[in-house]
Amino acid sequence: MIPDWLTILSAVSLTVAFVCAAIIAVDIAKHPQHMWIMNVVWPVTALFGSIAALLAYFRYGRLAEDSKARAAMERDETPPHKALTPFPVKVGKGTSHCGSGCTLGDICAEWLAFLVPAIAVWLGWKSIFPEKIYAVWIVDYIFAFAIGVVFQYFTIAPMRGLSLGPGLVQAVKADALSLTAWQVGMYGFMAFAHFYLFKTLLGAKLAVNTPEFWFMMQIAMWAGFATAYPVNWWLIRKGIKESM
Repeated sequence: MIPDWLTILSAVSLTVAFVCAAIIAVDIAKHPQHMWIMNVVWPVTALFGSIAALLAYFRYGRLAEDSKARAAMERDETPPHKALTPFPVKVGKGTSHCGSGCTLGDICAEWLAFLVPAIAVWLGWKSIFPEKIYAVWIVDYIFAFAIGVVFQYFTIAPMRGLSLGPGLVQAVKADALSLTAWQVGMYGFMAFAHFYLFKTLLGAKLAVNTPEFWFMMQIAMWAGFATAYPVNWWLIRKGIKESM
């Protein structure tokens, strides 16, 4: 049985995250980012990053405001987000950029598999996997990869002046390893939550249509951030992924 305190904690955590995302979205509408895809990345990151994402946005995200970047470039100066953002923070932004695609992909995939259970069956639930969660992870990865590559394309292509084909190739190179590392962390924590915390300790099902599930997903996204961060550090150092 799921205790009431966990349900309340889950609802509070989700509510705070949504409020943080809304605050960022409203501010971005007034102060658009120089790289337009970040207008999407910051609010989506707040869906799991919550207050930490909100603070990071106002401390470092605002440095990448389009008007500030353009004004600096007109003076032939380095834009403030490039000059004033420490490298570890740039890596964090790059990791969040990847994670926002994973977040959107996982949200879409989880609800799709919940509303259309046949999808999990098609991907091996019951015939290959005894647990539905394994088949759903395939859907998660497909959606996360597709959205992540799109996000990466709209970062790399404008910065490098690439056309569609070469831009997609570079986007896949930049995102494949990072996204996979993120999903490994996310899957690892969700497996722990699903099989141990809920099934074993609480004797309950961790269902998609409950606040507890999405609270666990918030924590899982932090786990994904942790596993993807060192990979992004390496990708950026090697020039495979752009520094933001």
